[in-house]
Amino acid sequence: MADIVKVLIAKPGLDGHDRGAKVIARAFEDAGAKVYYTGLHVSIEGIVDLVEKEHIDVVGVSLLSGAHVTIMPRIINACRERGLNDVVFILGGIIPQADIPSMLDAGCDGVFTPGSRLDDCTNFAFQKVAEKKAAKMMEQMTTSAVTGTLKIN
Repeated sequence: MADIVKVLIAKPGLDGHDRGAKVIARAFEDAGAKVYYTGLHVSIEGIVDLVEKEHIDVVGVSLLSGAHVTIMPRIINACRERGLNDVVFILGGIIPQADIPSMLDAGCDGVFTPGSRLDDCTNFAFQKVAEKKAAKMMEQMTTSAVTGTLKIN
């Protein structure tokens, strides 16, 4: 049986609008993911703590306030500082097209703006999780083969 993808939907900062976050959380649930929702006004530390504690595969951040330029890189960097390097990061909300390249450069795997299809978002995230897990398995196999610890039954 395949692992169930764990998705955290987060609403950091002072943004008080959460309808979109709840809609995407439900879309991930309907697609078969185990979904965690932070509720409003969660801190960056609170997000990273949950990612670490629950072994989250996907962090979806919903921002409508324009704070994505500062908040999203801080979340990604805080996760990396704790060694959480296999997490997929997606950003949704009111994100100007001009800001998308900087979000991708900061480590965001995908950015979804109003009008994005829900299944495009879930499929994208699931595909990225599969790619990261496959890359990690290949790395472990290569390391095992080099060190002579690879066992084939």
